[in-house]
Amino acid sequence: MLDEVLDVVDLIPPGVFVDATLGGASHSEQILERRIDIEVLAIDRDHLALEAARCRLDRFSERVRFFHNSFSSLKKILNDENISSISGFLFDLGVSSPQLDNAERGFSYRFEGPLDMRMDVRQKETASDLLNNLDKFELQRIIEKNSDERFAARIAASIVRNRPIRTTSEFADLIKKAIPAAARRRGGHPAKRTFQAIRMEVNGEREELIQGLTASINRLGSKGCGIVISYHSGEDRIVKELFRNVVTGGCTCPSKLPCVCGAVAKGRLPHSGLTASKEEIKENRRAKSARMRVLESL
Repeated sequence: MLDEVLDVVDLIPPGVFVDATLGGASHSEQILERRIDIEVLAIDRDHLALEAARCRLDRFSERVRFFHNSFSSLKKILNDENISSISGFLFDLGVSSPQLDNAERGFSYRFEGPLDMRMDVRQKETASDLLNNLDKFELQRIIEKNSDERFAARIAASIVRNRPIRTTSEFADLIKKAIPAAARRRGGHPAKRTFQAIRMEVNGEREELIQGLTASINRLGSKGCGIVISYHSGEDRIVKELFRNVVTGGCTCPSKLPCVCGAVAKGRLPHSGLTASKEEIKENRRAKSARMRVLESL
């Protein structure tokens, strides 16, 4: 959703823009190209992505600062850099195409690879550790929480029954067998949701999102804009709730009654729930599940 992101960035005031999920730097490159009054804080927990992005953004080196961190570290980064206010931020959530397409990273059910799924290889815990050590009930909780998979109990039982699980192919196959045949014929690959759930748990993605997005919102300056692109309902619910709290000022009054709690709106939603265009989906099928929300600070 590059065009949609740039349309928002065109409207923000000069200053510091946080790209909390730098990845291949396609967004940051275009932002730096068209906004010479913007400086980018580029953050990514994947060292391979960061190295590639450094090369891509080399010509903008005077206006980019790189950080090999998770975005839950954003508050500390801003404090260390003495940045009290930002003009905007972008969170493009989930796993990147290069990560998915690299079999050795273990993110995809489409390729044979190790059960890794770590975005930051400095981290010790892998998907293999979770799958081969957690009990059935904890695995079921993780799968339900992170993916809304309705067959989580059956999948968790199958994981425990088939241990040790060594590869992504083994894992995908046991998921497929655990799901009833009728359900396997709908909604894409049967392993998609469970792979997502385990990846999110390995990388602590829900907690990361809450911490990083909260820190970004708290530093957003007047007329600044925050952009989040999410790819599944669990992430989108978190974003929607955090943005709603800003727009309502934390109002706790019943929705159909006038506010009497004294809450003051601190933002508005110029875009809420934008989806990718048909043209983009045709070029990149992974864009089909993308949903973009925008918060403007008042």
